[in-house]
Amino acid sequence: MRSGSLQAGSVSGTSITSLDRNFKSSFYGCQKYAFLGPTQTTNSKHFRLSLRCAVRFRPCIDIHKGKVKQIVGSTLRDSKEDGSILVTNFESDKSAAEFANLYKQDGLMRGHVIILGADPPSKAVAIEALRAHPGGLQVGGGIKSDNSLSYIAEGASHVIVTSYVFSNGQMNLERLKDLVHVVGKQRLVLDLSCRKKEGRYAIVTDRWQKFSDVYLDEQLLNFLAKYADEFLVHGVNVEGKKLGIDEELVALLGRYSPIPVTYAGGVTVMDDLERIKVAGMGRVDVTVGSSLDIFGGNLAYKDVVAWHARQEVLTV
Repeated sequence: MRSGSLQAGSVSGTSITSLDRNFKSSFYGCQKYAFLGPTQTTNSKHFRLSLRCAVRFRPCIDIHKGKVKQIVGSTLRDSKEDGSILVTNFESDKSAAEFANLYKQDGLMRGHVIILGADPPSKAVAIEALRAHPGGLQVGGGIKSDNSLSYIAEGASHVIVTSYVFSNGQMNLERLKDLVHVVGKQRLVLDLSCRKKEGRYAIVTDRWQKFSDVYLDEQLLNFLAKYADEFLVHGVNVEGKKLGIDEELVALLGRYSPIPVTYAGGVTVMDDLERIKVAGMGRVDVTVGSSLDIFGGNLAYKDVVAWHARQEVLTV
């Protein structure tokens, strides 16, 4: 991302003598500042707006049958009646709480704990992770109105929801509103994971097996932003397959999402992190899973953490 300034009008550099902090606001991990001269207001024709962005690495802990695993999500089924085989890239001998402690030590916040199955051992392990890094992790998997607050009480910063809101191929607005009423917009992340269908990105539910009739676009993102604090989007076509990122999807998210959004899927090498930063215009955070060496891959976790630390605030 190149340094520079976003100009509105033509104000002389020497006339910019004060910074009005009242116009500072948070945006995707970015900071916006309006630089005002001594006689200027925000209604003035000439002022300069500086937008500074930092893309963040969001760590993950995927839990399946009580173990930390990396699974190709599109192979996860409730049964094997169709003859499909679950593809597991990695199973760790470390507990979810150990990973949570690692992320805490490295100062990584708002990572994702995903419960891949409703079995009691997986739920218990997820809660251990939340307790190990209180306020530092979000949790998803089987979240509903009647259990969402219990995870917040155990230390989750947010709950992540997909199938409860997008069910039977449609968006259930009443359920979404009920969730917001129970847990609050500020603690809700909507998982809008999607797959290509007839040239468009359709949200998929039920372990990514069912297409909804809801498509990811500017109108949908603006509408759902009224009900959520963040979006999480897995590029299901590439997730867990180490095939490279879905740059088209990242660009869509960077262009249209009005709230913080995290992309997951296909990151294989360090250059993929930079591609996400560029394609997402510095507005899309990133999750890396199977490719990390802590999950059996070749991409060094310490290098990704160092990259995260280097994403210092830049002036655009």
